[in-house]
Amino acid sequence: MAGPIHYEVYVRKTALSSWTLLVASENRKQALETAEDHLNDRLAVAVRVTKETMDPETMEFSSLTILDLGAPEPKPKKKPAETAPRPACSAPAELYSPHARALIGRVLEDWLRRQGVTAFELLHRPDLAERLEASGVEMQHAIQKVAVPESQASGQDLHGLMRHYQRLAEATIARLLKAGRGGQFPDLSERSVADLAHRLGGSPDRAFIMGGAVAGALRDARGARERLDALMDLIDAAPAEGPPRALVVVAVEQIAAEMLASRANLAEILGPSLDHGSNLAAVVRMIAPNEVEALLARDPRMALMTPRIEGPASRLALRLAAGEFPLLSAALGRMVLRELSSTRRLRPNDPEGEIDILRVLAMTLTAASGRLLSLDEVQTAFVDRSKALVTADFVAAYVKDCPTVLAEAELLTRLCENVTGGANKRAAARWLSACITSLRFESEMRQTGPGKPPASQKLAVLARLQRSVRSAQLGELDQRQIQEAIGVLGGTLEAEAGLVQQIARASVGPLQKLTALLRLATGEAAPQGPAADRARTEAIRLLRAPEVRTEMDASPEGRTTLVQLMRTAGLAA
Repeated sequence: MAGPIHYEVYVRKTALSSWTLLVASENRKQALETAEDHLNDRLAVAVRVTKETMDPETMEFSSLTILDLGAPEPKPKKKPAETAPRPACSAPAELYSPHARALIGRVLEDWLRRQGVTAFELLHRPDLAERLEASGVEMQHAIQKVAVPESQASGQDLHGLMRHYQRLAEATIARLLKAGRGGQFPDLSERSVADLAHRLGGSPDRAFIMGGAVAGALRDARGARERLDALMDLIDAAPAEGPPRALVVVAVEQIAAEMLASRANLAEILGPSLDHGSNLAAVVRMIAPNEVEALLARDPRMALMTPRIEGPASRLALRLAAGEFPLLSAALGRMVLRELSSTRRLRPNDPEGEIDILRVLAMTLTAASGRLLSLDEVQTAFVDRSKALVTADFVAAYVKDCPTVLAEAELLTRLCENVTGGANKRAAARWLSACITSLRFESEMRQTGPGKPPASQKLAVLARLQRSVRSAQLGELDQRQIQEAIGVLGGTLEAEAGLVQQIARASVGPLQKLTALLRLATGEAAPQGPAADRARTEAIRLLRAPEVRTEMDASPEGRTTLVQLMRTAGLAA
């Protein structure tokens, strides 16, 4: 702009739109006419003209509105007043929610473990509440564990939060003690749980009272195994159906879920002799007994590696199979996936056994997927677990006791078969490729002399190894490179031994020669590669001999076998 004064025309095209600059001009009359024409032609619902004067000293413009026509500018909406953050729990009833119970279980984990109880029982047993209140230090530490992170996350005053939770804890304990002194929690040793469930049908505190009665029934039970048995007894004595049964089932399920969330309790229930991997396999068998039993019936080898569940665990499995505890089933299933995704070894001192139990878990969880867990969740967990199987530490421990390089290659091939995920398959393939292409592997396979296997046996072993690599479902490039390396080594062994020529010159019938050559050519008795190619060439030469045709015609059974081998070798249609 040349002068210190100019005029700006602003428009609003709709009632709710904001002002936008249309034009700037040094001519006042032109600016006013432009604004009025724009409004008269209905190109805007409102127009505004401002006079902008520049201060020579500060070089800033001061604005003055000289025209404002059209629809009034909408009033800005008032922003809702920001409410001050409040504590996560404000009333005793909120402490009974699943999230609050889980938090209580974490902050009082050591105390609950020493008492042999769960957070649900603590909230429903007056004697436990009195014991915790008398401890003093335990409660104070628990309140600090809750208040400090909440204060940091929400900005609330730490000391105010601690006082709030102290009052909340005291109010909850007072309510629980009042209920206990008032006889609100019936003794289930004197009356049946079914009768109590029917009588509580219309009570607003029915869940609280039933929870107290069920928790009180476990007062004299010692150990997780005995306590789970007592819970199953309560389910057996519960009403057959309807809301009264649901009232009992919900209380029992919540205690069982918190009880089985502890590794120590789970190990006691399933058997202290089981390692971590067997524990997980037993949990899967417990939450999906029908699917696992059907799978074991088809594969007896899996039955040897899948631990049986007995006692209260088998009683719980029957309930889970009937669909009575869906939340508990889902919680146990998620726990198995969490453990699989963790870095904790399934069998710390047995790498081969770890692969065995992982295969069992993969098959059983896949069979149970859809009802309890999605297939994607199961696959993701096993991809995470496979990462631990291709680390240097695990592979070193896995092949440490191999007496020969061939045994090491066979174990690594099995590792390739049992890992999942593209990156993990490639990592496992690198370990196998490094073993097979090593000078040590070649030297061992080419050794001859007393006590060493003949070339034919070595070729058969390499052929089996090559087939195993093919079934491992590695990437196309990795698989081709490893198979070619095996094939080249097989060709070297066959050339040094002259096996194909020995078969061709052997003093046996033509059909026997042809059969032996075709077994080499098809990859059955030798790996695919130079050895199989030389055997195929010799088999073609032998097939042209008239005596071979004559003998094939004279032996229909031998002819059928040969035709099948020839088709496999690509020598017959």
